[in-house]
Amino acid sequence: MVRAQPPAELRTAPPLRVVDLPGRGTARIRDSGDSDDRPVLFLLHGAMVSADVNWCRSYGPAETRGRVIALDHRGHGRHSLPANGRVRLEQCADDVAAVARELGINRLVAVGYSMGGVIAQLLWRRHPHLVNGLVLCATAMCFRQTPREWVDYAITRLGEAPAILLPRRGWSVVERLVESRNEMETGTGDLGFDEWARSEIRAGSLRAVLQASAACQKFDSSTWIDQVDVPTAIVVCTHDLVVPTARQRQLANVVRGATVVEIPTNHLACVTKPGIFLPALDRALAVTTDS
Repeated sequence: MVRAQPPAELRTAPPLRVVDLPGRGTARIRDSGDSDDRPVLFLLHGAMVSADVNWCRSYGPAETRGRVIALDHRGHGRHSLPANGRVRLEQCADDVAAVARELGINRLVAVGYSMGGVIAQLLWRRHPHLVNGLVLCATAMCFRQTPREWVDYAITRLGEAPAILLPRRGWSVVERLVESRNEMETGTGDLGFDEWARSEIRAGSLRAVLQASAACQKFDSSTWIDQVDVPTAIVVCTHDLVVPTARQRQLANVVRGATVVEIPTNHLACVTKPGIFLPALDRALAVTTDS
């Protein structure tokens, strides 16, 4: 059996701290706790994974640009707020605003990856006073456009089924479905890291993860995303099988004045190709933090 190996980068990751959010619950977040005069970068992770899985390679480099904060979205990972009731992405955006309010943060740059990019868009839409920059990575303004994506949406609807109807080995079933849909985008090739990442993922709620994924499939910001009025950078993965590259470019073409950074890699770039992803992320962060 392969032993789970957390990445070395986590040893110097922003420390965990407990934040009580009135009316919402208690969350454990990553917070580098830098001084108030630096930009605040709020890192928002993608579907299924946790903040640590998504951003473990990015924490240190991002800290050179500002104060780094990250949280696990509802039902994801080990440290999320309780997934009471049906998970909605609007709720996840409001969680971010609640954390900012509790920490006394008035302005932040929302840095979203995949589903996190959707949450970042919603955060700007629902709390425009809070967001002074957007970095959108490997994401889109709308999903569920192709027959394949309709099938994927049907799979995520398992999260709406009564618990007794979910497969007994639910995580294994979903992981196999994801792997069969995305072929080469199934892991990093580092067996110890992949086993650790799998344990982080399975620490979350299968039902909540499926519900969040279904909500992402239903998301559509095409009627309002062109109204974004803050500095925005979009990182496009040109070999992406999860969020098709054409969909990412569609978003880039609609956000007025957006800086677009294209990188020749797939959807797992944030963990599998840090040598390619991190310079692109830094360039995107510069757009929103250099002023």
